[in-house]
Amino acid sequence: MAEISIKDIGGINTYINPVGAPDGNVIHCVNLDNNPLGGVRKRQGYQTYLGTADGQEVNSLFSWQMTDGTTFFNYRASGSVLYSSVQGTGAWTPCVDGTIVNNAHVDHAVLDKSLFIADGAGTLRYTQDGTTFSRITSAGPNGASLVSDFQGRMYANGTASKSSWFYSTSGTSAGTDWTTDSSSIFIPGAGKLISVIKASDRQILSKNSGLMYRWDGASLVDMATELGPTSKESIGKIEDFQFWLNRLGIYISNAGKPQLISNAIQRQIYNDASTGIVGANFDTAAGVAHRYDYLVSVDSLTDDLVGEQIPRAIIKYNYQKNKFTNYSFYNLPTAWCSYKDASGNQQLIFGDATGQCYTTGTGTTDNGQPIETSLQMIIHADVPFLNKEWGYIEVLTNPGCQAKLAIAIQDTFTAGEKKWIEIGSLMNGFNQFRFPSGSRGKLLFVRIYESSTTAPFEFYGINFTYNLVSR
Repeated sequence: MAEISIKDIGGINTYINPVGAPDGNVIHCVNLDNNPLGGVRKRQGYQTYLGTADGQEVNSLFSWQMTDGTTFFNYRASGSVLYSSVQGTGAWTPCVDGTIVNNAHVDHAVLDKSLFIADGAGTLRYTQDGTTFSRITSAGPNGASLVSDFQGRMYANGTASKSSWFYSTSGTSAGTDWTTDSSSIFIPGAGKLISVIKASDRQILSKNSGLMYRWDGASLVDMATELGPTSKESIGKIEDFQFWLNRLGIYISNAGKPQLISNAIQRQIYNDASTGIVGANFDTAAGVAHRYDYLVSVDSLTDDLVGEQIPRAIIKYNYQKNKFTNYSFYNLPTAWCSYKDASGNQQLIFGDATGQCYTTGTGTTDNGQPIETSLQMIIHADVPFLNKEWGYIEVLTNPGCQAKLAIAIQDTFTAGEKKWIEIGSLMNGFNQFRFPSGSRGKLLFVRIYESSTTAPFEFYGINFTYNLVSR
């Protein structure tokens, strides 16, 4: 009998022809991480973080560390209030003059000893103690929804001119003086300003038309692209690289031309069946960079290759390993924040539509709910047009693994129409199964799945034996 050994479990790739893909190509991967390298592990769960405050949808989460290097605050914007939590453990407390536009996203930036915020209406505000905000009434731009610190000045947009990028005076009054040495830059082209990012000592400004411009403090450069972020909330940063979601995919840039990195999962973003990301969700998608992962929550989607819906979907890209997978949280994140806690550990929190926040990377449940995992791959022995008589399956997992194995043998590749046959449990660490009698066909689909509240699992590799059948 011939053998096929799969010892390197990759990320999702539904972009290439499935019968031309290498054996073991992953076409569906939910709630699994590519860890260890070459294998997959069930992701960790999450639990509640602080209280619900006002019970309104969490629209923004961010963190600010003061210049003493030890004191920090976490912030949430929900309903019409900005709340703070000292050291990330104190109860959510309304900030003084923390009233915001109802359901507004709050942008923030840090300059010198001050944290600045903008909510899309009224004047800019800042705080130096973390809890009490003061308004900038001296000619600051009104109605700003974007703020950015750059080269000793504070920058902001405004409602009076939605294509102007204002900047403050530098020096001891940096950020609060918008008259002495202040002016603005006109950003040409269609649309209004919706996002700003910083990379390679440049500010990258984007409009809702997708146009992007680069500002270095002296000159404005048209980046000659329309691939800017559709949602400023989707932007995340790893090292000097910025990630964001666009209607054509997920892009990366460090102040150069945006580069598309999401070809492998294009069918999840858009496809001919219109079952990818819902159009309106591109404008509101919330994203974050945490360690070497970029995550963006896009709600339910179905790619048109596998044909299985992923509810409350989160697209996850591991920058270190260049692999895509999917998460499906029991609570869909509406805002994210990655912050360093008092012990120096990087923590990831998110908020949902009910006003509750959660801290991730802990436990084996989603706040008490089981974590449902699923992985699918395709095997064709590099001869997809020939029949095979399938013999044995051998699977390596961790002992005590609660996952199960199922197969589907078909002569055609049709989304959503596989007839799965359950083979058995993967409890033993080394698991060997004989294919059911009559297991014969051109394409072998393999599914490993689990839904528990107790145990994680790791999947290291799988081996198949088969005989080719003469024509």
